Amino acid sequence: MKITVLVENTAGKRELLAEHGLSFLIESGRSKILFDTGQGLALRHNAEQLEVDLKTITAVVLSHGHYDHTGGLTFALNGMNCPRLYAHPETFSLKYARNPDGSVREVGMTAGNKITAGELAEIVLVEEKTMIADGLFLTGPVPRTTDFEDTGGSFFKDPDCRTPDDLPDDQAACIETAAGTVVVLGCAHSGVINTLRYIQTLTANRPIHTVIGGMHMVNAGPERMERTVEELRRFNIQRLIPCHCTGFAAALRLWNEFPGKCETCPSGTIIEI
Repeated sequence: MKITVLVENTAGKRELLAEHGLSFLIESGRSKILFDTGQGLALRHNAEQLEVDLKTITAVVLSHGHYDHTGGLTFALNGMNCPRLYAHPETFSLKYARNPDGSVREVGMTAGNKITAGELAEIVLVEEKTMIADGLFLTGPVPRTTDFEDTGGSFFKDPDCRTPDDLPDDQAACIETAAGTVVVLGCAHSGVINTLRYIQTLTANRPIHTVIGGMHMVNAGPERMERTVEELRRFNIQRLIPCHCTGFAAALRLWNEFPGKCETCPSGTIIEI
């Protein structure tokens, strides 16, 4: 199995682009799954540079409905042959975020991408654990059980910021391997610990071998960081690959706390399991 990083906040190879976004190509057995699509600025270019043929991809997974994960959807679907699109129903809802200065910005999927999804893909709504290939499943909505994790930002369902958005559409992908479960995160708005706990309930407590993706701890305070590190130790994860929205300070803390287990994954990285 291998995971190719098509889009990430940093670029690690010549002639590749970086953007605030995330997109992974997951190849497991005969399955080729596109997990998220970035903002849409870098996916086309990087896919061409990395010689990724979209026609060979049979499904797209959206971890949640934010623009930096759904922006490249139209390009991706136009290059595929009748793909399936796996997403929670709330992925297609309006989404807003409040800035530190009190202003508001729209952060959801564009209208154009919603239209393209309906026209070019077979949409599979994910509201529980869902198998999408042999040994590869989606968690669906993640229960919130910790008392120290939140969505990681000021997110709302309306432009007046009256109705909070707790992002029920947030989900992770999991690949079962002989070494343990490989977890692929989009942003982990449900909380990385909530997500890992839930995954173990879905897999009869199988060990978690690798965790890769955004952990949205860019705004995490000292208590959340301390307790996250404490809980991560309990999982005994062998490979920890934080990126995208994890935040520099949080990623640095993880690198210091888990020496020899952390890795970077700029655009162009190929992670082999």
